[in-house]
Amino acid sequence: MDNKAEVREFLTSRRAKLTPSDVGLPAVGQRRVAGLRRSEVATLAGVSVEYYAKLERGTIAGASSGVLEAIAQALRLDDTERAHLLDLARAADGIPASGRRRRRTTAQSPSRPSLQWALDAITDGIAFVRNPQQDLLATNALGRVFYSPLIGDGGRTPNLARFQFLDPASRDFYPHWDVFAQMCVAIMRAEAGRDPHDRGLQDLVGELSTQSETFRRLWGSHDVRTHGSGTKRFHHPEVGDLTLAYEELAITAEPGLILMVYTAEPGSPSAEKLHLLASLAADPVRP
Repeated sequence: MDNKAEVREFLTSRRAKLTPSDVGLPAVGQRRVAGLRRSEVATLAGVSVEYYAKLERGTIAGASSGVLEAIAQALRLDDTERAHLLDLARAADGIPASGRRRRRTTAQSPSRPSLQWALDAITDGIAFVRNPQQDLLATNALGRVFYSPLIGDGGRTPNLARFQFLDPASRDFYPHWDVFAQMCVAIMRAEAGRDPHDRGLQDLVGELSTQSETFRRLWGSHDVRTHGSGTKRFHHPEVGDLTLAYEELAITAEPGLILMVYTAEPGSPSAEKLHLLASLAADPVRP
């Protein structure tokens, strides 16, 4: 990915989201476009207009951490956006993201049997491993039943982003489809900032951009986010509506891979439905 273009579009899009009143400045004069002026961001960050304009043109290599932090504060970046800006600056400087070695770009499954054993040991929740390209690399038994609309009959490695944007079944599976779509793209944006040389992710972005107008629009917004924890709603074809809490965990032995676990509040209707799905997963005659 073009680092200069990424920096330019990210900073421009963040500036466009702010108004003078958001940052305590008077609204002076007529504005041809939405958002703060470059001069206003430069004033807030304590740098010259010429220097900020240079950064916004994408020439971010060599910018000090102090300047980047001042820009982040001026643009009111949240923690994920700040980390994304730093990742883009590291990439411009030729520094590996967060000091990590470059991640592999193949869609192969995790190589350690112990990782699958750990997944299989989780019996009351949905557990799976995904990579930065959104490939579903491994699941526990409950996860295979839960994600049956995505996994299908085998063949190509299941991919959360392809399912989201290219499979009509995703609109039934995700009752809040628009929210899931925004989340998916923002997570991919953050991943792309961490490793701009990830060919697998580049290819996926290109594929989805050509086949989904919604993906193309969301990708152009330059929003970023991390997953972390929260709740999501699903509609499963076999048990109906589910409200599940999720926790995302980094797998330190496999840089770039994450373990996601979905659970239901004990005693809730969703917990009962998960138990039903678990019984389906344990059915020996089930395909």
